[in-house]
Amino acid sequence: MMMHRFQYGLVVLLALTGPAAAAERLPAGFVYLRDVEPSIAQDMRYAGFDNFTGHPLPGYGAPECVLRRAVAQALAQVQADLARDNLSLKVYDCYRPTRAVRAFMRWAQESEKEPEKAGARAAPTKRFFPALEKRRLFASGYIATHSAHSTGSAVDLTLIQRGAAPAPPFDRSAAYGSCTGPAAQRAPDNSLDMGTGFDCFDARSATASGANTPAQQRWRALLVAAMRARGLHNYFREWWHFSFGPRGGQAYDFAIEGRAN
Repeated sequence: MMMHRFQYGLVVLLALTGPAAAAERLPAGFVYLRDVEPSIAQDMRYAGFDNFTGHPLPGYGAPECVLRRAVAQALAQVQADLARDNLSLKVYDCYRPTRAVRAFMRWAQESEKEPEKAGARAAPTKRFFPALEKRRLFASGYIATHSAHSTGSAVDLTLIQRGAAPAPPFDRSAAYGSCTGPAAQRAPDNSLDMGTGFDCFDARSATASGANTPAQQRWRALLVAAMRARGLHNYFREWWHFSFGPRGGQAYDFAIEGRAN
C-alpha cells in the first residue's frame, strides 16, 4: 500500500512539473502554441536582442508563444492548409504583457542617438526605422499605447519553407543592413523574402506596398489569404501583424514563463 501511495504521489508530482503545470499557470483561455501546434516555428524576438529596442523586453521570461486558445487553434488550421504547399508559419510575437508595451513607450521617448557625421554607422536599432525619426514612430502608427497583443488575440508572423534549417544566431556586435535592404544583408532570418524584415517601420512594410518585387508581393498575398481563410485579419501597415475576433478585450500583464518539455 505504501509503495502504491508513493508511486501515485510521484505521478502527481511529475504531472505538476511538466507542460500541464506550465499551462495551468496561464489565465483561463490561454495556451502555449507549442501545445496546440508544435510544428509552427517560433522566433520570439522580444525575448532576445534582435528587436527595435535592442534588448529583451520586460515580461518575456521565456521565448514562448502564448495565445488565446481560439487563436492558436486558428493558426493550427492555417498551418495545415500551408502544408499542402510545403510551407509553414513562423511566429515572431504573440501575447505581449502590458509592461512590455509600457517599455516600448519609454524607449520611444528616449532621445535618438544620431550618427556623428554622414556615413557613420547608425545605432544598432536604427536598421528597424531607416527613414523615420524615432519620435515619429507613434504618430506613424507603428507603436501604440495599447496593443491587441496584450489581449492574446494578435500575432506577428511570416512564412518559411516547411522543414527549413534554423537561421544563424543573431550577433549583437554585427553591423546588419537596413530592414528595407536585400534579405541577405539583414539580420539572419530563414523566412521567405517579404520585401522587408519583421518590425520594419517603413512605408514598404505596408501590406499592399507597390515598392516590393512581384515575388515579394505574391508571398504577402499568399500569407494574407491563408490567414483570412481561418478568421485572422491583417493590419494594413504591417504585413506581419494579424488579429483574431472582435477588437478590444481585457489586456493582461502576466509574465511569459518557460514551458517544461
